[in-house]
Amino acid sequence: MRPFYVTRPFQSIGRRADCNPLRALVRIRQLGRCARFGASAILLAALSSMSCATVAQKPEPPAWLAMPASAWAAECANNEVDVIEHKGSYLRYRLHTVDEKNDVVRDQIETPEGTVSRLVQRNGRPLTQEEEAAERDRLLSLAASPGAFARHARRDQENKKMGVELVKMMPSAMLWSYAPGQPQLSNQHDAAPALVVLDFKPNPGWSPPNLESDLLTGLEGRVWIDPGSGHMVHMEARLFHAVNIGWGMLAHIYPGGTATVEQVNAGSQRWLVKHIVEQLTVQALVVRIVKQRLVSDATDVQPVPPMGYQQAVKMLLDKSSPSR
Repeated sequence: MRPFYVTRPFQSIGRRADCNPLRALVRIRQLGRCARFGASAILLAALSSMSCATVAQKPEPPAWLAMPASAWAAECANNEVDVIEHKGSYLRYRLHTVDEKNDVVRDQIETPEGTVSRLVQRNGRPLTQEEEAAERDRLLSLAASPGAFARHARRDQENKKMGVELVKMMPSAMLWSYAPGQPQLSNQHDAAPALVVLDFKPNPGWSPPNLESDLLTGLEGRVWIDPGSGHMVHMEARLFHAVNIGWGMLAHIYPGGTATVEQVNAGSQRWLVKHIVEQLTVQALVVRIVKQRLVSDATDVQPVPPMGYQQAVKMLLDKSSPSR
């Protein structure tokens, strides 16, 4: 087992008297618009970081159960930091996202400078000539403006950083226990290995260090872990009681929200979020109640070499996209 490393100091919205609530809400909503980390902002940031792996040799069940459930959680959290950051590993894939307003497919390329995407479908149809021209103009403008792309990339890095910090909090923020009937089998295919299955619920002795982590106090669920790798195969979570962000002044998240996350091995031990389904009901700034729903699927995944973002733009404009 690899050791679970202590989290770095969390550089985000703190519990300070001078905290700007409007700025905090903007950060929460920015995460909500990020397909990688979910429409509910913080919830998906914590959940979208779990993955699966193929086990080479199945350990004996007694050895699994001899480990405390919390040790599996700590090992998994440590592993999943690499899943979010994926340093030195880059992919191209199609991302199909459906929310309250849009049903779109984007061709995406990861680069060391950030991810570049091109809209290729809207509402189940190819783009019109006008939409295609607008998308090409947008990408050409992006390639000609490194400063604008750098600002976009910084926002993406902030989202990833929040995801890493929340994942690192999970082992101590939750109480972990083995689900009944260990070991359990994956239902994905007949030859799937046995899995360690854990239930989690909030730890009453844990105090959220910042506004974003308040959501963890209302979260409970179940995770399926591959014992050979220490990665999570699947996670299901729900918000079992209401949570107030910023004492309810920034947001009130109603109970009953749910999230399901699955990830796949994209090769060479690089993992990618394959499927997300998430629903939340949020009241922002004590004004508007919004029901948020997100479904996201990644397909046509293939590795790509490191490249500059402008080279990625050129590849997208050349339409050398993965097969459908």
